[in-house]
Amino acid sequence: MANLDLALEKTRLASRRLANCSDAQIKDILLQLADATIRHTESIIAANQLDLARMDPQDPKYDRLLLNPARLADIAADLGKVAELPSPVGKILESRALPNGLLLKKRSVPLGVIGIVYESRPNVTFDVFALCIKSGNAVVLKGSRDAQDSNTAIVAIIQSILKPYGLEEVVYLAPSDREALIPIITANRYIDLVIPRGGKGLIDFVRQNATVPVIETGAGIVHVYFDASGDLAKGQDIIKNSKTRRVSVCNALDCVVVHQDRLNDLSALLEPLVNPHQVELFADAHAFKVLEGHYPNDLLHQAAEEHFGLEFLSLRMAVKIVPNIEAAIEHIDRFSSRHSEAIVAEDPNAIELFLNQVDAAVVYANASTAFTDGAQFGLGAEIGISTQKLHARGPMALAELTSYKWTVEGQGQIRQTS
Repeated sequence: MANLDLALEKTRLASRRLANCSDAQIKDILLQLADATIRHTESIIAANQLDLARMDPQDPKYDRLLLNPARLADIAADLGKVAELPSPVGKILESRALPNGLLLKKRSVPLGVIGIVYESRPNVTFDVFALCIKSGNAVVLKGSRDAQDSNTAIVAIIQSILKPYGLEEVVYLAPSDREALIPIITANRYIDLVIPRGGKGLIDFVRQNATVPVIETGAGIVHVYFDASGDLAKGQDIIKNSKTRRVSVCNALDCVVVHQDRLNDLSALLEPLVNPHQVELFADAHAFKVLEGHYPNDLLHQAAEEHFGLEFLSLRMAVKIVPNIEAAIEHIDRFSSRHSEAIVAEDPNAIELFLNQVDAAVVYANASTAFTDGAQFGLGAEIGISTQKLHARGPMALAELTSYKWTVEGQGQIRQTS
C-alpha cells in the first residue's frame, strides 16, 4: 500500500494548492465539467455498460449503478447549479474586538481532504467532486468494484479539466479493491473526514473500523404514518410517490404505519401501489386480515419481525397497524434509521406531536419523503444525507463541508501573569 500512501500525500498537498484557486476559476472548472459530461455521454455510458454487465438486473443496486443520457443530462445540470452557488469559504461568521484591543474573527474554512466510501453509484463521483471543489476540499474517492469502469471514466474526465489548473491531484480515485478500504479510513495524516455512502453493512464497517472522523449517511429505513385524521387522497399520493418514485434510493418508503381507526380505508389507501408497480406487501396480522381478498394474493404476505426495520430498496414494503399516534411514534422510534419520516394528518395536534417527537434528520407533515434531497432543498447536489447529530444532519451540501478557524489580530498585546 506504499503507492496508496503516496497518492494520499499528494492529495493532501493538492488541497493546499486549491486554496489559491479563485471562486471564478472554480466556477469555470465546474461549468467545463458540465459541458464535458454531455460531450462524453457516449463514452461514459459505454464504461457504465461494462459495470452493468457484471451485475444481475434484479439486484436492488442495479438501478443505482445505471447511467443513461437522461441521468447524465441531470448530472450536468446539477454541476451547473453548483457552479452558480456562492462559495461557503472565507465567510466571517463572527467578529468582535476584546477590551484589550484584540480583534477576533471566526472564518469559514474547508475541512481539507474528504474521503468518500460508496457503493454502486457513479453519480456520486460527480456530486461529491462538485461539492468538494466548490467548498475548497480535495477528495479521495473509494468506490466499489461494481462501478469501477464508470468511476474510472468519470474521474479521467474530471482530471482532464483540472490539469490546466495544476489541480489534477485534488481528486484521487483509490483502488476499488476491498484491501484499500482500511488504509483509507485510518489515514489520519492525510484525510480529515470520511463519509460512507451505501448500505448498512458498509456504514457499520466504516464506523467501527475508522480512525478518521466519520459522518454517517445513506441507510434509510423510512416510515409514513397515516393518522386517524389523514386525508385519503393525500395519503394515496404520498405513499405511492414515497415508495415508487425510485425504489433504490435512501429516502424510499419502507413501512406504512396506519391508525386502526382507518382500517376500512386500508385497501383504498394502498390500491395505487398495485398498477403498474406491483408492490409486494408484508402486512401484520391486522392489516393482512383486512387486505386479504382486496390486494392481489401473490403480492400479499404475512409480515415477520424482520420485515420491520428493513431497508427494502425494491418494490416491497411493510404495513403496520397501531392503536394510536403514540404507538406509531414508538414503532418508528424502535425501527427508524433517523433518516426521513412522515405523517399524513389533518389534525394539527397530531402533526405537532409527530414533528416534535419523531427523531429523524427530516420529518414531514403531508408531503412525500422523496424530497429528502440536497437539490430539492435548494442546496445543489448533496454529498449525502447525514443521519447523525454532530456537525451536520440531513442533506449535506456546501455549508456542511466547511469548518471554521479563529483569527486574532493584535498590536503587540501580551497576556499578563495572574
